[in-house]
Amino acid sequence: MANERDLFSAEIVNRGIESSGPNAGSLTFSVRVRRRLPDFLQSVNLKYVKLGYHYLINHGIYLFTIPVLLVVFSAEVGSLSKEDLWKKLWEDARYDLATVLASFGVFVFTLSVYFMSRPRPIYLIDFACYKPDDELKVSREQLMEVARKSGKFDEASLEFQKRMLMSSGIGDETYIPKAVVASTENTATMKEGRGEASMVMFGALDELFEKSRVRPKDVGVLVVNCSIFNPTPSLSAMIINHYKMRGNILSYNLGGMGCSAGIIGVDLAKDILQANPNNYAVVVSTEMVGYNWYQGKDRSMLIPNSFFRMGCSAVLLSNRRRDYSRAKYRLEHIVRTHKGADDRSFRCVYQEEDEQKLKGLKISKDLIEIGGDALKTNITTLGPLVLPFSEQLLFFATLVWRHLFGSKNGGNSPSMKKPYIPDYKLAFEHFCVHAASKTILDELQRNLELSDKNIEASRMTLHRFGNTSSSSIWYELAYMEAKESVRRGDRVWQLAFGSGFKCNSVVWRAMRRVTKPSRNPWLDCINRYPAPLNN
Repeated sequence: MANERDLFSAEIVNRGIESSGPNAGSLTFSVRVRRRLPDFLQSVNLKYVKLGYHYLINHGIYLFTIPVLLVVFSAEVGSLSKEDLWKKLWEDARYDLATVLASFGVFVFTLSVYFMSRPRPIYLIDFACYKPDDELKVSREQLMEVARKSGKFDEASLEFQKRMLMSSGIGDETYIPKAVVASTENTATMKEGRGEASMVMFGALDELFEKSRVRPKDVGVLVVNCSIFNPTPSLSAMIINHYKMRGNILSYNLGGMGCSAGIIGVDLAKDILQANPNNYAVVVSTEMVGYNWYQGKDRSMLIPNSFFRMGCSAVLLSNRRRDYSRAKYRLEHIVRTHKGADDRSFRCVYQEEDEQKLKGLKISKDLIEIGGDALKTNITTLGPLVLPFSEQLLFFATLVWRHLFGSKNGGNSPSMKKPYIPDYKLAFEHFCVHAASKTILDELQRNLELSDKNIEASRMTLHRFGNTSSSSIWYELAYMEAKESVRRGDRVWQLAFGSGFKCNSVVWRAMRRVTKPSRNPWLDCINRYPAPLNN
């Protein structure tokens, strides 16, 4: 029973002064019970730890074989005197030209195979995040007033949205498409969707091409991800047409993949760049808020109205070795986790029609629990790839000890029940956790044992720009760059999760100290952040 209680958290909510009824004029309160993230740091699924070590061994095979070869070679050479060594290298070799040529050929062949099979480094040259015009900025009160004037919501729905909005962690300077703000009609039309897509995508790409000094015709790979709005021709085709890109560009359009699709887009671009040397790739991540605006009464579908806001990111990747000197970051690792085989996970974020046939995105009450399970799997797999050697040694020793002696003792001792949990803060200097909502960030901070400084970029991004879906992790990195907190050698962990259910991680290493960029969505307000959060 105690373990079951640990899965829930309770808070007292001030509902204000009662305006009518027997308690009119007095303060009223309610108790809100929420389901917490499972304490996944206290339970480790060993098969995912083994998967992480499998990745590590596959990529680190040279670290194990080269020292062995050096030891054998040193032992052989060390047993010879100076005269014997010279005799073997010169006097014997000059009479056996075939042996010398064969050895040299084997050496050249081995070296060629090594460099040809070695993955090309992927560099992040620059990125851009779209900042909408101020005329699209709405406060929480303005948004509720627009919702009330639309006549689409009853009082119960309006009250529910207001409660969600006030406890969301979102501030008063986020952006909503003009169609949603100004119109009282249903704005989920192809015309409005294309209008919003053009605004955010071209705005981000214009800034990216200007900052990187790369021409659109130089881009060989284009990946666009947008979950809800997927017209024909595709969003990638809209970009190619607008910028008149070259005819042999490799373009891809990802739809319906949720808020973690930005990392999936980077992973796809990485794989394509590995097969196409000397190329640029652009990854565009966005979501059409106006096209998915729900105007019904189903509370599980009203939740996205309170959280999702306008946003778009454009990222320029390169596999050209000459870009080493001007790149900001180098791609280190990508780990993707998909829980779609489980029915609850598959349906926890689900697009469908309500009883009135109004289309919306339905959010399950089990979202936090399902997200915690996916996150546990992801970080358990990622751990062996990123943790320092001391942490891995302790973790691996505990793992072996449990395997060898756990069964003999019946697994009843405290040391057998609880594995050693590594400190993930030792693996990264910067954290970009998807800014979904205040509640989710609270639970992630508690479970990952992150400091307020670690989670600052995520909280401030949620406050200033809201949940911008797959692009939110880039607004967070832009926040760090505006604060000039990224230095050479720093490791950045971007973590996002979305429908499916998926949880994805990408790790970057800073190639140089990143100074404050000339264009950045935070430049006009960075001096006000970190801002105090009262909601």
